[in-house]
Amino acid sequence: MDMFVVRGGQPLSGRVPVSGAKNAALPILACSLLAEGTTTLRNVPNLVDVTTLVQLLKSLGMAANRHPDGTLQLEVQEESGSVAAYDLVRRMRASVCVLGPLLARRRRACVSLPGGCNIGDRPIDLHLK
Repeated sequence: MDMFVVRGGQPLSGRVPVSGAKNAALPILACSLLAEGTTTLRNVPNLVDVTTLVQLLKSLGMAANRHPDGTLQLEVQEESGSVAAYDLVRRMRASVCVLGPLLARRRRACVSLPGGCNIGDRPIDLHLK
């Protein structure tokens, strides 16, 4: 494990970059369905679950543009889609996070039970609260 060893006598200074958190990014991404105009998120981690949710949002009528610096821009372009594609939903539990924004914005939503890794019982109400 990496560590910092500090030997006293000198003032500390500098920066430590902190990466974005997947479990924070996923619900925020889902909420971008509610926004008017362009939503810009910074420090979004480049992870499979994030990519899958972005694909799901695109299938629901959003445009997405990821920049190499971790910035992600999203914008609703079409509001006709309200059915979340099963082939994307089955890949991750957090896909259920689009349910509320879809209902609020489009007054209709169809999202199957989510998939994700099989590590035991994990109720979806944790994502809905």
